[in-house]
Amino acid sequence: MRTVDRSALDASLIAAHADGDCAQLSGLYDRAASALMRAGDTDAACFFLTQAYVFALEAGASDAERLRRLLAAHGRI
Repeated sequence: MRTVDRSALDASLIAAHADGDCAQLSGLYDRAASALMRAGDTDAACFFLTQAYVFALEAGASDAERLRRLLAAHGRI
């Protein structure tokens, strides 16, 4: 992933999963999706967007609607 420290992101994801922090997980998956989208890997980006969306819904985050719109724009919803 371009402009994302993959090791740091992986460690952050593992820690957030261990903590059960859905809001943080949503943000981390969203960050990964953005990096993959910039790199041109739409399929992988949409996988991460889906994870971001699910965790945003779990957290009741206001970002959920934005993430849903992004997934819809790419034909994933």
